Amino acid sequence: MKPETGSVAPDFSAKVIGGEYKEESELSLSDLRGRRVVLVFYPKDNTPGCTTQACEIRDQWENLGDDVLVFGVSPDSVKSHSTFIEKQNLPYPLIADTEKEIVEAYGVWVEKQMYGKTYMGVERSTFVIEKDGTILAVLSKVKPALHWQQLTEVLTQA
Repeated sequence: MKPETGSVAPDFSAKVIGGEYKEESELSLSDLRGRRVVLVFYPKDNTPGCTTQACEIRDQWENLGDDVLVFGVSPDSVKSHSTFIEKQNLPYPLIADTEKEIVEAYGVWVEKQMYGKTYMGVERSTFVIEKDGTILAVLSKVKPALHWQQLTEVLTQA
């Protein structure tokens, strides 16, 4: 079940790479208290929709401001993330949730269907977390090309 707006964001610890994390590091959400955090959950590195979404954030990066930390989150490995960051020149870090603990805690590991087949995968969703650790907004089932516009609306209203 997805955490709701106003609830405390589930804490986690996971491997992260990219942005200020030049080498593979361990990151806990609780370490980021005092800063606004955006968790962008996406299905898979180097796929068309995920690349569109990642590059949209990259292309608008300068408009984001210094008071927001953005992290992409997927079940991909650190190695896959590192390749994706390098290939797409992403300025922000990616969290490797290889055990699927974070996607499950945030309720975005869901049953999906494609071409008549049912499988488990990540529902493209974004959580905006306030400095005190509460969830300001949940953007569910976002379309890659519209994601930045939706995220900007949330961040400018708060």
